[in-house]
Amino acid sequence: MAKARNIFTSFFQSERSGGFVLIGCTLISLIIANSAGGGGYLNFWHSHLDLSVGGILLDYSVEQWVNDGLMAVFFLMIGLEIERELYVGELSDLKNALLPIAAAIGGMVVPALIHILFNSGTPTHRGFGIPMATDIAFALGILSLAGKRVPVSLKIFLTALAIIDDLGAIAIIAIFYTSDFSVTWFLIALAIFAALFFLGKRRVFFLPLYLAGGIVMWYCMLKSGVHATIAGVLLAFAIPYPRTGGRNPSVSLQHGLHYPVAFIILPIFALANTAILLPKDLIKELTTPNSLGILLGLIVGKVTGIFLAAYLAVKVKLASLAPGLNWRWILGAALLGGIGFTMSIFISILAFPGNTDLINESKISILTASLISAILGILVLKRNGRRAGKQDRSA
Repeated sequence: MAKARNIFTSFFQSERSGGFVLIGCTLISLIIANSAGGGGYLNFWHSHLDLSVGGILLDYSVEQWVNDGLMAVFFLMIGLEIERELYVGELSDLKNALLPIAAAIGGMVVPALIHILFNSGTPTHRGFGIPMATDIAFALGILSLAGKRVPVSLKIFLTALAIIDDLGAIAIIAIFYTSDFSVTWFLIALAIFAALFFLGKRRVFFLPLYLAGGIVMWYCMLKSGVHATIAGVLLAFAIPYPRTGGRNPSVSLQHGLHYPVAFIILPIFALANTAILLPKDLIKELTTPNSLGILLGLIVGKVTGIFLAAYLAVKVKLASLAPGLNWRWILGAALLGGIGFTMSIFISILAFPGNTDLINESKISILTASLISAILGILVLKRNGRRAGKQDRSA
């Protein structure tokens, strides 16, 4: 248990710091994109970068390399985090896991329904997955600003919720945002996964073997039409996670990836995907059906879905509140659930491929909703902290 607690503490610290770096990179990217030199900055991300691997020519823009290549590493880390949670974390005990599971499901379903309500029967209906996601790094970064009185159990709840949320987003990407599907390439990718999974079950712990196989699986998944980043998740579940003593390649790789992902890959993603020219009429941009679906989905749908699902789960005795938690703390965490950013931006790119206007409109809505959710969440959490302080002094 102590080891699991240490892993969580390390994770929380890196994600919190990474969230602040993401905020800084987002502001820098927006400022540069809308400055006098913004044209050159935008052209850089859209310029093509050819790479030949084993005689295979890969021709993609810098932005595509970031979104299809570097983000596969991010998804690998997400998969490793999910694996860790299933073995030794909050999700390893079904009774403890039921509260964040219920909250995450509510936090995905309600925002999606709100977007569908505004966009059903229109070309923008594909954006229903955009408001379903919660950004772990941003949410934990904002949570850390709430002060020392925030209970550890709330940090664990929000982390578990966001990880389950990511798993849901991965499933949505795999099922609904696949184009030009090739059965042959997909079956080859699955065969590679099966081989790596078999090696893991045979307790083969040689990480370079899994990473090499993962690169080939990534290429096959890319050619199949299923988004290549899914290969990162599959690779994570193929890497063995021994329950007892000795080497643990999954934990080793997770520790090795945390800082590169938090301080290199996600900041580059933020720079590449928030290079947005802000519209002259921002109000008009934020009041289209797609924008309203995203804004209300993240700001209203997330907090409503998370809080009500958690409340109902406790009321019907399916789950229980951990020591130190109350419904005011849950409300604050639910508000932070509206911080979409990384995964929401990623889904917007997949939802509207090639439609720069819709993608930029979605990104502006995501940034706006994330900012509002962060402010509301920190206000509620700060108030809770002051109330907890007064109760401690009066006790």
